[in-house]
Amino acid sequence: MTNFLDPETVQQLIEQGITFVSIHGLNLLIALFIFVIGRMIAKKLAELTRTVMRKSNIDETLRTFLRNIIYYALLAAVIIMALGQAGLNITSFLAVLGAAGLAVGLALKDSLSNFAAGVMLIMLGFFKKGDFIKAAGESGTVTAINIFNTILTTPDNRSIIVPNSSVLSGTIINITANDTRRVDLVMGIGYDDDLLKAKELLKKIVTEDPRVLAEPAPLVEVLELADSSVNFAVRPWCKTEDYWGVYYAITEKVKIVFDQEGISIPYPQTDVHLYKTDA
Repeated sequence: MTNFLDPETVQQLIEQGITFVSIHGLNLLIALFIFVIGRMIAKKLAELTRTVMRKSNIDETLRTFLRNIIYYALLAAVIIMALGQAGLNITSFLAVLGAAGLAVGLALKDSLSNFAAGVMLIMLGFFKKGDFIKAAGESGTVTAINIFNTILTTPDNRSIIVPNSSVLSGTIINITANDTRRVDLVMGIGYDDDLLKAKELLKKIVTEDPRVLAEPAPLVEVLELADSSVNFAVRPWCKTEDYWGVYYAITEKVKIVFDQEGISIPYPQTDVHLYKTDA
């Protein structure tokens, strides 16, 4: 059995190493220099791009995403340059890398679908961090827009992680996209109550709330003659952040004022007539 650690073999390995370093040593040093300097330049350029985007008031999520894309793209180019300088066959390396990328892509097609959807969501800006949205059958405040998923926080503080492909493939409702919102309320009174008096009371209740905007003007009109009530459409406008406060306050005040003014708020009821017959 051959002994691979005998002095002669060790001497040959040392000589081969010295020969390799003497021939390729300079190229290896240059390749290392290209990698170190190139990596520094890639990081500087990526941060410079992020700074420029920050001054342009581009969304933080988009800034971070583009910064990472630019950095890793430049870093990949630097690595290829360094390997070429070191004497490796770049063509073969790229071919192997492409085949490996194809295999990985087929294995992770669902993840890549989420990745592509994440890129589209960030680039198109349908919503941003802090918006309250409805998407993929879920609703909540956007906590984070990641490459593979979007994280929502519900009003009761639950965290919902939604795949980006599910978000992009369905309807997206951005509830807080605009500065103002309309509060849609339906208030009913009895058929025996004074309709005009109730209408004036509703207008007064709405306009007295300081959070209700003068423009667009609030609307109070008869909506329908329902089975058990005459229903009014009450449509005040307010700032988006005041929506629920206005909703709750007006609903409560309508009940209090109607009780004080003798206006009834009916509820569904059925009249049953009993007829006595001979046995």
